[in-house]
Amino acid sequence: MIVDLVIEDDRWAAFGLDVLAERACAAVLADRAFEGEIALLACDDARIAELNGEFRQKGRPTNVLSWPSEERGAVDPGGAPFPPTEHELGDIAIAFDTCEREAAEQGKSMEDHVTHLLVHGTLHLLGYDHIDDKDASLMEGLEVEILGKLGIADPYGEAES
Repeated sequence: MIVDLVIEDDRWAAFGLDVLAERACAAVLADRAFEGEIALLACDDARIAELNGEFRQKGRPTNVLSWPSEERGAVDPGGAPFPPTEHELGDIAIAFDTCEREAAEQGKSMEDHVTHLLVHGTLHLLGYDHIDDKDASLMEGLEVEILGKLGIADPYGEAES
């Protein structure tokens, strides 16, 4: 098992997040040739707003948050992150309400959108980021590649069209 799932919002259980999360996170780890475990909190907007306020001083809901177990970021913008030294890669939280709303606004299936966000969050756990343009380009390219292998269209290309 790659994902240790904690469901606080029952809508995630009905959605089938357990299977989707294993598939999405496993795809990232296979692509990056890493092994490890991820703790995933499946919550609602109220809970993720609390976490966003506590950890990012932004007391509003967001779609996904991630906390790597160790700092892995690259030294130079656009460079490869340091490989994990711990088996426990970190934690991800994902909010049902925001994901559902964003999927509808973007005309995407909830499954595709959530898969994208889990790929995105897992890459954060591995040290990838999008703070500057070079890092964003690298991370987005990996997301598109991994999602393509899962049969999901480029989420950035759709947004531009």
